[in-house]
Amino acid sequence: MSQAKMAEILKIHQTTYSDYELGYLNVPIPVLKQLAEFFDTSIDYILDFTNEPRPYPRA
Repeated sequence: MSQAKMAEILKIHQTTYSDYELGYLNVPIPVLKQLAEFFDTSIDYILDFTNEPRPYPRA
């Protein structure tokens, strides 16, 4: 998926998304949540704290 398409989904500018990927900006928690929901995974998986890609069950 292109940066432009992902930025559109997240409702941010493409340059902001690029800066996230390049490590120039920290990804805000609300954006991490959106990414986890979009990719059906956990924030821990996105941040490389776990090798388990499945999301946690909701309480």
